[in-house]
Amino acid sequence: MKLKGRMWILNDDDINTDVIYPGKYTYELFDEREMASHALEDYDPSFAEQVEDGDIIIAGGNFGCGSSREQAVKTLKYAGVKAIIAASFARIYYRNAINQALYAIECPEASQYARDHREKLEKSEATLDLEKGTVMIGEKEFSFSPLSGKAQEIFDAGGLVPYTRKKLEK
Repeated sequence: MKLKGRMWILNDDDINTDVIYPGKYTYELFDEREMASHALEDYDPSFAEQVEDGDIIIAGGNFGCGSSREQAVKTLKYAGVKAIIAASFARIYYRNAINQALYAIECPEASQYARDHREKLEKSEATLDLEKGTVMIGEKEFSFSPLSGKAQEIFDAGGLVPYTRKKLEK
């Protein structure tokens, strides 16, 4: 499967879950549209208004550090983000992304290249080949480890809840 999307290049490491989805909304019961309207609001207040379905975030290391709240994954997914490419992810964020069926791709080389060439590449298109494990950014191709095993099964089912439902139905 291939994904193409416009890149949002976040030129920072350690972007935490409170920046991705502000902690002040943690205990609010928002629908998907309202949750999406707060995506990255403390990092880039214009993000939620400008993000489009299919967009891809590129970030530095330790993306999603902080609390284990799954809202930090859901807000980006509901906003239309299809994948996040980062130098590295906080482990709980990475797992929450799989559980919510949002591609979280560790590729330090692609992250560094995009951040080094941000002015030229911002809002241009990246292409992901999720089966082959490659990403094209500009004229450069980078490799990453594609999902496999149970993680791929969970993703294919649409997330952990649908995966579990299917298992329980059998």
